[in-house]
Amino acid sequence: MTDLSWMDRGRCTETGDDLHFPEKGHPTKGAKLVCHGCEVRQECLEYALENQEKFGIWGGLSERERRRLRRSAA
Repeated sequence: MTDLSWMDRGRCTETGDDLHFPEKGHPTKGAKLVCHGCEVRQECLEYALENQEKFGIWGGLSERERRRLRRSAA
C-alpha cells in the first residue's frame, strides 16, 4: 500500500498520540471507540498488518489483537 492519503481522513487526527499509543498497561478502550466510527478503519488495519506495526491501536485493534489475526490468517 503506497497511497497513504487515507491517513489524513482518520478520526485519530482529532486526538493526541497518547490515546492511540498508550503506555503498557494503560487502557485502550478510548482509542478503540475513536476507531469504531472511522471511515478509514479498514485501510488503517491493513496498513498495520502489512507493516507489522508493533505499537499502538491501528484499525481498532491492539498489537496483541493484530498478532492473533495474523496467526489465524496463516
